Amino acid sequence: MEERVVFRSGPLQLAGVVHVPEGLRAGESRPGFLVLRGFGSNKSSGNCVLPARMLAEWGYVSMRFDFRGCGESDGEKARVICLEQVEDTKAAVSYLQTRADVAGARIAAVGSSFGAAVAVYAGGVDPRLGAIISSGGWGDGETKFRRQHASPEAWARFASMMEEGRKARAQGRSLMVPRYDIVPIPPHLRDNLAQQSIMEFPFDTVDSMYNFRANEVVGKIAPRPLLLLHSSNDSVTPTEQSLRLFEHAGQPTDLHLFPDVDHFMFSQDNPRVIGVIRAWLEKYFPARA
Repeated sequence: MEERVVFRSGPLQLAGVVHVPEGLRAGESRPGFLVLRGFGSNKSSGNCVLPARMLAEWGYVSMRFDFRGCGESDGEKARVICLEQVEDTKAAVSYLQTRADVAGARIAAVGSSFGAAVAVYAGGVDPRLGAIISSGGWGDGETKFRRQHASPEAWARFASMMEEGRKARAQGRSLMVPRYDIVPIPPHLRDNLAQQSIMEFPFDTVDSMYNFRANEVVGKIAPRPLLLLHSSNDSVTPTEQSLRLFEHAGQPTDLHLFPDVDHFMFSQDNPRVIGVIRAWLEKYFPARA
């Protein structure tokens, strides 16, 4: 069953969809799972819908939702600020804890790409999250951008945009930046973007990503479990970002690299990826005790 819901994050109302597992009896509660979407996307993306439904099939109450400024949620459209999305994730945890069908002490988060970075950071600062799964995530915005704009010419263009954006902000203006000037995505992967994804962002979004460092808090997730998934040759987020997260993490942390998937691995219905996730959950965060 899919249930459309709304909840509050500070003064804002956020929109979500809760997936309730079949066979849930009256008065019964199950572990909850937050499913966090990628950069400028929304809760209807394949990287949200497929894992949310999969988790419900496995017995979890899962929720995918729109961060502020995205999809059907309140907030200035296209203003995507990393630490504000962490606050939205914490508010989503609080909402799940109010539901009778969710075991409030057993809530986890899974994220893809940008959502993975937010999930890791939220896990590091909110002890209510009992487990974290990161798919194609990143831990240091500056080094991520330097690899995404790797050639001297590409980095010069990116650095020039950053300088122009900071000057505009000092003058009280907001520079708008096209999506692919921020995060390049090869043309053959662009069909993975959700419909109505945001295609232009204010400079403050770029600056927040540049200064976002989940590496600094990932170690605080331990002793809660962390699963890091990444394509071994990711065309969007450099694979080394998950390697660095692993180096900064405590235990138990598992890292899996997959040669036969690319960045949008949750949309690819890959049996090996699904098998790794399910086995890990059965060991560290089972749907039923």
